[in-house]
Amino acid sequence: MILGGLIIAMLVLLFLRVPVAFSLLLPCLVYVAWSPDITLGVALQQTVSSVDSFPLLAVPLFIMTGYLSNAAGLADRLFQMLLILFKKVPGTLGFVNVFSSLTFSWMSGAAIADAAGLGSVLVPAMKKRGYDEKFALGLTGASSLIGPIMPPSIPAIVYAVTAGVSVGSLFFAGVLPALVLTLILCVFVYREARKNPLQEEAGRPEMPPLTGAIMSAFPVLLTPVIILGGILLGIFTPTEAAAAAVMWVLILSLCYRSLSFKALHGVLLKTTTTTGSIMLIVAAAGLFGWVIAREQGPQAVTEAMLQFTDNPIVFLLLINVALLITGMLLEPVAGLLITVPVLMPAALEFGIDPLHLGIVMILNLVLGLLTPPVGLVLYVLSSVTGASVQTVTRGTLPFLIPLLITLLLITFIPAFSLWLPGYMTE
Repeated sequence: MILGGLIIAMLVLLFLRVPVAFSLLLPCLVYVAWSPDITLGVALQQTVSSVDSFPLLAVPLFIMTGYLSNAAGLADRLFQMLLILFKKVPGTLGFVNVFSSLTFSWMSGAAIADAAGLGSVLVPAMKKRGYDEKFALGLTGASSLIGPIMPPSIPAIVYAVTAGVSVGSLFFAGVLPALVLTLILCVFVYREARKNPLQEEAGRPEMPPLTGAIMSAFPVLLTPVIILGGILLGIFTPTEAAAAAVMWVLILSLCYRSLSFKALHGVLLKTTTTTGSIMLIVAAAGLFGWVIAREQGPQAVTEAMLQFTDNPIVFLLLINVALLITGMLLEPVAGLLITVPVLMPAALEFGIDPLHLGIVMILNLVLGLLTPPVGLVLYVLSSVTGASVQTVTRGTLPFLIPLLITLLLITFIPAFSLWLPGYMTE
């Protein structure tokens, strides 16, 4: 009864557009006030302990890496190199769009940074070359979801800390699923290019030499080598890899002379603001998760699931449906912090690997970034391109098909998530 009241109160506050952190915190404070055996000091300890985590230090560092890459124009160098590489392929800018998101994901770790940094360049370029505006917007939004799956993924760090699994292992678990999503989006682009073969004829710009473009972008491409290579070789932890990535991007910015003091100040300000909002949600979710655990919420969910079905496939289908709905209401970090403590015990009972569950949960929740009412990527693309939110939404709807296909493949073929981490630990 108490558990149901807490969840209903949280949902009501969310529907009233109360910020997520306060929607989680306020019902818990009422619970603490009404419980004679809980002091405010205990509640404060649970709140603070949730952010007192060394792996979480990687979050602001990877956020800063993404913002620095945008401000220093590193994404533009990747874009120019890919444009030359795909210049003779039908659907050039469509493939450039997808692979720009793939390469930039090694530095950003978040869909919003990808959509903001690449959307302002890719969508106008695609419109100029004859692509339909809605297709350009939809493809940019869909490809931006590669970022939260491919390491260094901010949601992956949050999940790993909450679930108690290795951040490095979860990073490697996300590589193949991100490549699967990339491949399926490329098939979608190829299909569109076959339907509209003349759209590339309009306004082909003069291309600089390929060698020069590759040499210009090559130092940027070393970023994933530093991050994953350093973790794999045991040179540093994921958190230390985040610091190394920041230093590398700063060095590149100085070498290219592409980052002013004013831009650096803006990067620091945006990093601080984004980190503050995420950590406030993490702190509030820590108390919320403790209250849910105290009221035996995970046990109740596990018992209900086991009574409903003993089939892991059916369980995964139910998780997908529940998380898709959750993703429409909450941004991914908040969704993970609320659902992981509840779903993890049930998943373990069904024999589902925590790494596989993590990738499935992350992909489910990031799909909500393309669906109203939260749909943060929709609003970001609208802001950077000048298109209305309604136009962006209509453009993204067809791309939900390849995204859902990817989700089903990753859900029911655990090898996509588990093969690489298992291979790395052999």
